[in-house]
Amino acid sequence: MKNKYLIGGAIIVTFLGLMIYLFTQTNIQYEANFATIQAKSKTFKATGSWVREKNYEINPIEKTFSFYMRDAEGREMKVVYAGTMPNNFEAAQSVVVTGKYKDGYFHATDVLTKCPSKYEGKPKISSGM
Repeated sequence: MKNKYLIGGAIIVTFLGLMIYLFTQTNIQYEANFATIQAKSKTFKATGSWVREKNYEINPIEKTFSFYMRDAEGREMKVVYAGTMPNNFEAAQSVVVTGKYKDGYFHATDVLTKCPSKYEGKPKISSGM
């Protein structure tokens, strides 16, 4: 009878320890300042805009997609994503990438784009009459 309680207690303690560990590992912070991202080696969600003048690169051999992002303060950062380019990337107004900065660039595990809404009304043109 005691063995059942000991085994059950050990399972509960192990489960709680695992849950606490996983909770601390998923604490991802949003950051719009690239200087902060470059100074720390933790996972961030970086927000910014695509630098269209520098274009983007697709490497079919390494299966990577890379581009440059600019933050609100004008700092630029190279982003390398191990995946394919999002379908609406070229129409994006802003980009949110998740990952870590190391080895001189941001290693993204996820790329999200924000595009202009097709449901927004078009500006009214005054006829001047």
